[in-house]
Amino acid sequence: MKNLLNINNNLLSYSLIILFLVPIFGIKFFISFFSNILLLLFLVTLLLCLVVFLGFNYYKSKINTCNECGAIYLGSNDTCMSCGAELKDTIIKETIGKKASDSTIEVEAEEIK
Repeated sequence: MKNLLNINNNLLSYSLIILFLVPIFGIKFFISFFSNILLLLFLVTLLLCLVVFLGFNYYKSKINTCNECGAIYLGSNDTCMSCGAELKDTIIKETIGKKASDSTIEVEAEEIK
């Protein structure tokens, strides 16, 4: 019985608060309040996804592989931990020593009969 009266008192209190607040602020206030909360939750989720995506791409750009054994490592090591091959020389050869003509493919047109 005591719990029932306590629930009724809470229900009565909330009903009176709503009955006084709705005429003062109006229903548009509550609709905009709840829509702003939903928009905030959506934008926070979107921001977290963006941060995770940028962090993933940052670490993805830091990952390198050894050309000799194919081991994957993070950062700029001088030698491979698995096979001991020099890594700096292979990275420099790949990026700086490469000619543009080595990367492009020459295509010759032929007439089909």
